[in-house]
Amino acid sequence: MTRPELRALTSVRGVAAWMVVLYHIRLTIDGLPPFWLHIFAKGYLAVDFFFLLSGFVIWLSWGDRLRTEGWRGVPAFLHKRVARIWPLHLVVLAGAVLLALALTAAGRHDPVEYPFRELPLHIFLLQNWGFTDALTWNDPAWSISCELAAYLLFPLLVRAVDWRALPSWLVALAAAAFLVILAAATAHLPTLGHDIVHYGLVRCLTEFAAGSALCALWLRWREAPALPAILAFALAGLMLAGWAIGLPEQLAVPFAFAALLLALALTSGMRGNPLDWAPLHYLGEISYATYLSHFMLFVVFKLAFVSDAHAVPLALIGLYLAMVLASSVALYHLVERPAQKCVNGLRLSSRKHELLRHPGLVPGSNPPQRNPAVVARWMPEQVRHDDYS
Repeated sequence: MTRPELRALTSVRGVAAWMVVLYHIRLTIDGLPPFWLHIFAKGYLAVDFFFLLSGFVIWLSWGDRLRTEGWRGVPAFLHKRVARIWPLHLVVLAGAVLLALALTAAGRHDPVEYPFRELPLHIFLLQNWGFTDALTWNDPAWSISCELAAYLLFPLLVRAVDWRALPSWLVALAAAAFLVILAAATAHLPTLGHDIVHYGLVRCLTEFAAGSALCALWLRWREAPALPAILAFALAGLMLAGWAIGLPEQLAVPFAFAALLLALALTSGMRGNPLDWAPLHYLGEISYATYLSHFMLFVVFKLAFVSDAHAVPLALIGLYLAMVLASSVALYHLVERPAQKCVNGLRLSSRKHELLRHPGLVPGSNPPQRNPAVVARWMPEQVRHDDYS
């Protein structure tokens, strides 16, 4: 039987997406108080939460499946992930290309921001694999490029380690080790947001792997979540306090977010949880569209409405944020979900993949029948995972 969605994780993803929006526009807001400027300036860290969350949900959704089916299950997994991230990316990128062509026709083309020679890398989401020297075209898509790399490597992670076979302390230690590797690799950088084209991939892969271990802990502790949740919230608070007094961001923030993710998962669905609020949950559902579209929308918005990009009046900022929300709703319902359904509906090329698309299908049965034992093995404790990552 399908379990309820972990609504808290969906809702917090919406909050994180809007933090990225505010990060990108912070320096343009006229009269923004220093306190809020400082808060919004850390919005780039929301991406680290995304990476942890992605590893968590992908392990929950596909860890057991890929371990059961082995390499035969990889095509179906990649098929699902491409359907999730690629169509909307192509639509937004196409909009960026149209903008670049319009600027070129007007004699205002910027080859630094819109290098046509790099466009194939962006089309295939390879731009942040070390092939470029700067973020170009639709800047936020760098993280989707890194996510694709994580998806390609995920089957290797599944084959390399079975978190179920390890004691909890060792799983927690492994998650911590991944985050320590990230801290060590980026220790020379001022923040996690620097030099994304060279260190963004490391940031993604380590946090994605840590998120998979966090999922394994959640699966063990969810039936008695109170004490682990309290300890996780305490660890998150401790790491954030350490960050405030000088602990390096590269160490404190990933650990804080990892602990927070585990705590939110453990407390999801509890009575009175504010993250179950329906409007907040809906922001989470449309958050991928928000994240992927807001940057190019702001470029167009400034060209159309803004005379001084360093002092945009609050009324115009409000208009832009309303446009981000409206475009997110439209893209989610008119592009993202229909395209995902369409790509998921495409038939894989061979008969053996038919078995992967229909777990439990009894070969040779007509009409198709399902083996209940296989279905149960494929669908334990499922949640609405495709909305998370």
